[in-house]
Amino acid sequence: MNLQVLPLAVTMMVGPQIMAATVFVMNARAIRVSAAFLAGVALATTAGVVVARGLASVLGGVVLSGGGSLSAGWVGVLVQLGLVVLLLVLALVSFLGRGDARPPRWLEALMSATPSMALRTGLMVILTMPSDIVIMLTVGVNLDHHGETVLAAVPFIVATVLVASLPLGFYLVLRDRAERVMPRVRDWLNVNSWVVNVGVCLFFAALVAF
Repeated sequence: MNLQVLPLAVTMMVGPQIMAATVFVMNARAIRVSAAFLAGVALATTAGVVVARGLASVLGGVVLSGGGSLSAGWVGVLVQLGLVVLLLVLALVSFLGRGDARPPRWLEALMSATPSMALRTGLMVILTMPSDIVIMLTVGVNLDHHGETVLAAVPFIVATVLVASLPLGFYLVLRDRAERVMPRVRDWLNVNSWVVNVGVCLFFAALVAF
């Protein structure tokens, strides 16, 4: 797998994903709940990459076998163009929604979440987020382009889980200080996550295009 894909793991957790991870460390059962959340993230990312790799292979094969009018090179160009458009749309949506700084109600519910709820949340924040779906499709296309199996995406999956575990690691290392700082971090991300989303989407749109 192209190592340029690895930084996409950071993008996977930008927005509600990292906010959820941050809120979980303020739970009364922070370690257990956070561990369940990380398990959900790992399962969802793995499943998403598997499906994306399969789609990339099937769609590429269908196009190439449908009369032979398009070469493999053109298929790659069309897929890249589609991904760039999707990333630009995501950046535009984030920019247009920048004025809505109200905290999502579901984040408040996470403060008292159980491990089972945290596991479901880890699955949902990956599998239902359009930005994460686009990223996993990008990884799937990258794997198909290089003729690699899903095993080659293990570094990407591990990197995604590591990024998701940063709030827990911060909590374990600093404990008392973390309990004071985490609410401020959550509030900042809640207000300014659109800036990060727009910047990252534009960066990776340029990366895919060029």
